Amino acid sequence: MIYGNVNNAMFDQQIAVLPKALQSAVRFLKETDLAAHEPGKFDLELDGVPVILQVLDLTTAPRESLRPEIHRKNIDVQFLAAGGPECAGYYSDDGTNAVDEDLLDTPRDILFYHNNPNAPEGTIMMTAGTYAVYFPWDVHIPAIQAASSPAPIRKIVVKVPMAACLPDGNN
Repeated sequence: MIYGNVNNAMFDQQIAVLPKALQSAVRFLKETDLAAHEPGKFDLELDGVPVILQVLDLTTAPRESLRPEIHRKNIDVQFLAAGGPECAGYYSDDGTNAVDEDLLDTPRDILFYHNNPNAPEGTIMMTAGTYAVYFPWDVHIPAIQAASSPAPIRKIVVKVPMAACLPDGNN
């Protein structure tokens, strides 16, 4: 997992170490006013790479009501465009988690795990402008309530094909 903020003075250096497809996704998030974009799912092409853009209006919720998730074909670049704050949980997928719902072979490319009280879960605080990059081995739990009450958020997700980030262009 990698995270940062598009308003950071070292933004260009932060993304310079990422594969080109991820650089394009994060730069798109910085340069596009997605807080005003209509919600929905959209197919885009960023520098020749087909990606999926999801513009989501959500409300944060208590951690215990949310399920950990992973994706295998896509890297999730999640961005808080407005609202919040939001906490996001994460931990490494070590193969010991119990599957709750497997939708990996569907267009959603998502697998939900049961909550695991023994997982070494960390959290990051997402404020407007914060992005987090979740790789296929990063279990993540987005939209966790950060304050004493739920908060509305405008969450943007750019799904970048994992194959576009590998040196040989395929998996």
